[in-house]
Amino acid sequence: MTTLPCLNAMLDRRLSGERREWFLRARTEVARGVDDERFCVLFSLASRHTPRKPLSPDERELADASRTLPGWNPERWTTLDAVRLALILSRSDLAGPGAAAAVEELFRYADMGELCAAYRALAHLPDAGRFVWRAGEGARSSMRAVFEAACCDTPFPARYFDDVAWRQAMIKALFVEAPLWRLWNLDARIDAEVARMALDLADERRSAGRPVHPELWMCLGAHGGARGLESLERELASGPPRGRAGAAIALARAGKRERLLSLSAVEKDPLVHRVMSAALGGKYDSTSFRALDAEPQGVR
Repeated sequence: MTTLPCLNAMLDRRLSGERREWFLRARTEVARGVDDERFCVLFSLASRHTPRKPLSPDERELADASRTLPGWNPERWTTLDAVRLALILSRSDLAGPGAAAAVEELFRYADMGELCAAYRALAHLPDAGRFVWRAGEGARSSMRAVFEAACCDTPFPARYFDDVAWRQAMIKALFVEAPLWRLWNLDARIDAEVARMALDLADERRSAGRPVHPELWMCLGAHGGARGLESLERELASGPPRGRAGAAIALARAGKRERLLSLSAVEKDPLVHRVMSAALGGKYDSTSFRALDAEPQGVR
């Protein structure tokens, strides 16, 4: 299954009446061929005919999405995001330079919602690496919604960013307080340099009297060394519960099971103890940091 049939199946369950009729007309018009101006107009007009409510895919739909494009998770998408991607994918020239130019036009005058939908679309386009510069712009954005659209719940960064861009995206997620654990395939690309960058950031925040982001500890993996272990022990001794829980997961990721076992035996905080127990049970990959997410699950 390719992305468009998967999207159409989701939208068939969510659009009815005038909304469905408009979507079918717009999709057909795009498929027959439109100039860049009309393409952008239809992309924008989708907001008048489509609800912005959460897409809320069920477990089967999430599984279909993952099979369609490993790394794609539409859990935090809106129905409007799905419609806009379906319009883009309805083009008959997606692999050619004309489609690439038309997609760039979408970015030129986009409002926030359109911008996020366009960034979410990039991984689904043929030869998606053509758009690595554009995705990099999103990864450098200080607007959290834009960063998440470009980097979270999508395979694009892991597949196409070079090491420098990947490390910058990881650290940027911490700065904008985006959910770092939603960077797909994160564990496969952690290295000593990103661990050093994360520890530098932890030191900076502590020097400024600010708490360390609990997901920062995800960046260490097995590369933190003695400096990393010292910083983790400091967090475990005096950090807030979410920070201590993140540090506990990091201990497991660093292979320090015995130390984690001894800490778990005397831990009183329910969250920290629960996370420690899960880590001791083998749940310490990057997605285990989801338990520390301070916000409700779903669309942010």
